[in-house]
Amino acid sequence: MDTREIQRRLDTVWRMESPRLIARLARMLGDLDSAEELAQDALVAALEHWPRQGVPDNPGAWLMTTAQRRAIDLLRQRRLHAGKQEAMAREPDHQGSVVRDHEREVEDAIGDDLLRLLFVACHPVLPADARVALTLRLLCGLSTAEIARAFLLPEPTIAQRIVRAKRTLAERGIPFEVPRRRALPQRLRSVLEVVYLVFNEGYAASHGEDWMRPALCEEALRLGRVLAALLPASAPVLGLLALMELQASRMGARTDAQGAAVLLMEQDRSRWDWLQIGRGQALLEKALALGGGDDAYVLQAAIAACHARARRADRTDWARIAQLYARLARVMPSPVVELNRAVAVARAQGPQAAWPLLEALQQDGRLDDYAPLQAVRGDLLEHLGRRDEARSAFERAAELSGNARERQALRARAADL
Repeated sequence: MDTREIQRRLDTVWRMESPRLIARLARMLGDLDSAEELAQDALVAALEHWPRQGVPDNPGAWLMTTAQRRAIDLLRQRRLHAGKQEAMAREPDHQGSVVRDHEREVEDAIGDDLLRLLFVACHPVLPADARVALTLRLLCGLSTAEIARAFLLPEPTIAQRIVRAKRTLAERGIPFEVPRRRALPQRLRSVLEVVYLVFNEGYAASHGEDWMRPALCEEALRLGRVLAALLPASAPVLGLLALMELQASRMGARTDAQGAAVLLMEQDRSRWDWLQIGRGQALLEKALALGGGDDAYVLQAAIAACHARARRADRTDWARIAQLYARLARVMPSPVVELNRAVAVARAQGPQAAWPLLEALQQDGRLDDYAPLQAVRGDLLEHLGRRDEARSAFERAAELSGNARERQALRARAADL
């Protein structure tokens, strides 16, 4: 295997494993900066050893073992320098009862390294947007560019937000300890937002060669299921899990044999996972029974359920979907929600009815560099018979997109015009 192939393999493994690696190290060390530094050290070690020794059979385990050994060395150094029993009690191979009691307490509370660290990093001392940006970057493996796209903000703004969040945690001396169960609700909303954004990035990748990143969707679903077991009476938790189950049910139909994007209205619905749809619908019913009818995640799950109930695209209840988006816009005001509402109105009432909604978004300006806005504009213009303008809109959307498959689909729409 040549060096370039090894680098490619390592990049893939790192993207998948670094969040767990940082989560485990932070749990061991109680220090996010040290955890990130040792994770990077393990990456450098792989770059040094794998070209000579070959890629190990389980590269993720190799990285974890290497990083944990270095973490143990660091803990021993701390113990020697400080001469305190507290550092020794946190050491993984220490046999004292303190660490065993702490481990049992942690496992009883959450029971998942990555989810545990999401709750830790979403500390109330940080502003909500900083909590989400920090956890998305360090613990979910998203790049600054991907996070910036999710927030509709410039990359430097997100980078500064992450740096400030880490500095605040360090300056305030925030201990990396798991919050007690009674303290979980005040951090829950930020944790749910992280899981939601990770799933979205997996479902429609903002950058790269692939239309989707299924591993991110699977990780978000796993975290959602752990949360639902932990907080089974939380309507937002059940609503988010319902939404992800319903959306993920379509993944098998979202690409063709060549990996090209297949849009919702063109998908072969026999390829949807109807068992997963059933799980999502059951979760939605529970969330509604708990009084979550006006929760943002529950409303989005209800929209996804409308699509799931339509065995054929032409049977989609677009009028109902438009109504749900109008409610969602009141609960969670967002230009992206308004854009989706415009699409639903166009389907339900025609492009003329949706055009004022789109014009308002263009005047708003927050979506000026957002590829889907131009794609929707192109679609409406095409249906209005303004083909030249539609072609220009699709071309502009392709220029704005960071995803190769999305660019390909948009350029094909432009070429058809």
